Amino acid sequence: MEILIALTISLVAGLSTVLGALFIFYKPINKYNFIGSCLAFSATIMLLISVTELIPKGFIYIKYKHSFILAMFILIIMLFIGNLISSTLNKKINKIAQNSNNLYRVGILSMIVLIIHNFPEGILTFLGSMIDINFGLSIATSIMLHNIPEGIAIAIPIYYATKSRRKAIKNVFLSGLSEPIGALLAWIFLYRYLNNFIISIILLFVAALMISIAINDIFEEANKYSRKSVLIGIFLACIFFTINSLILN
Repeated sequence: MEILIALTISLVAGLSTVLGALFIFYKPINKYNFIGSCLAFSATIMLLISVTELIPKGFIYIKYKHSFILAMFILIIMLFIGNLISSTLNKKINKIAQNSNNLYRVGILSMIVLIIHNFPEGILTFLGSMIDINFGLSIATSIMLHNIPEGIAIAIPIYYATKSRRKAIKNVFLSGLSEPIGALLAWIFLYRYLNNFIISIILLFVAALMISIAINDIFEEANKYSRKSVLIGIFLACIFFTINSLILN
């Protein structure tokens, strides 16, 4: 019964990403400013999650249990690997979708990196729920609030690039589904073998990948729109993140 509850919590947390896709039904007065703001908003959220949550959690544990030098070494290596994978994904997507515009590429890249991001989140939610249901619900609530802007990062670029709500929602749904899949894999394969050191490395890797995608792809695309819309997106993201942190703390 505990396993079923833990998997259900992970499923609800993951599929909350779909809430971000609801923004495709909004009809803005200025479409280009709206796209620029949404891209800047989601990229800023990714950076804030990485810098204030994922990196500290992974870095502090390795530093405390091992050494500062090892923690720094792993962080630098993960940043290098994250940037390398981001560049490789860019090239692969460009080859597969040669006729697609940059906005579509940004949406697909966001989906891929958030699928990777959601796997360890699913594992953490599952393990936390197995330890204590209330603790698992606390983790899931935090993840749900983060997943909404992540859904925006996927849905808005894909929708405005393809004009297809079905494609946008489908890709957001696939991204959200990776979280309960991560929980399921944790239960089947990893439950006995996962330890804090491995989870810390995973967190640093995910942070590195998110930082690379946010800066090199999403912000780069956002800057093609008006500077005002980008600044509005960044401002709203900071407000959202601050309120989110206050609620959860």
